Amino acid sequence: MSEFAAEVCADARDRMRSAVEHARGSFATVRTGRASPALVEKLQVDYYGAAVPLQQLAGFSVPEARMLVIQPFDRAALDAISKAVMESELGINPASDGHVLRLLFPPLTEDRRRDLVRVVKQMAEDGRVAVRNLRRSARHDLDTLEKEKEISGDQKRGFEQQLDADTASFVGDIDRALEAKEQELLEV
Repeated sequence: MSEFAAEVCADARDRMRSAVEHARGSFATVRTGRASPALVEKLQVDYYGAAVPLQQLAGFSVPEARMLVIQPFDRAALDAISKAVMESELGINPASDGHVLRLLFPPLTEDRRRDLVRVVKQMAEDGRVAVRNLRRSARHDLDTLEKEKEISGDQKRGFEQQLDADTASFVGDIDRALEAKEQELLEV
C-alpha cells in the first residue's frame, strides 16, 4: 500500500540529487583565475545557423594554469567560436593563430573575487530553494495519498521524516560545495 509513498520519496531524492549536481555545475562555470574547460564547454556557438555547445565543436587543453587552448574540430568554426567567447560573460578576448584559440585568464582582483563569491552564494541559495521546493512537492503528494487512504497518518509522518533527512543531507552537500568554491575563489 505504501509503495506509492516510497516511490514519491525515491523520486524526490533523485530530483534533489539532480538539483545538487546542477548547483555544482553552476559553480564550475564561475571563473577562479585558473583556466578550466568547464568555463566554456557549455557556451552556445552559432555554427551554420544552429546553436551548438562548444564542447561538441572543439577540444580543450590547459597547458598553463591561466591559459586555456580551444582546438576546433573544424577550422571553419574558429571565427564562430571566437565570437561566442567574446560575447560571453568571461570578459576575455581570445587570441587566434588560425588553428587554435588561446584564452589567457588574468589574475582576479580582490573586488572581483568578492563579487564572484556573492554570485556563487546566490547560486547555492537557488540550489537550496530547489531542494526545498522538491520536498514541498513530495509532501503535497504524501498529503494526497493520505487523503485517498493509500497511507495512514503514521506512515505519512515516517515518510515526511525521511524527506526532511534527505533535504538536510542535500542542502548540506550544497553548503560543502559552496564552501569549497569560496575557498577556491578567495585563494590568491
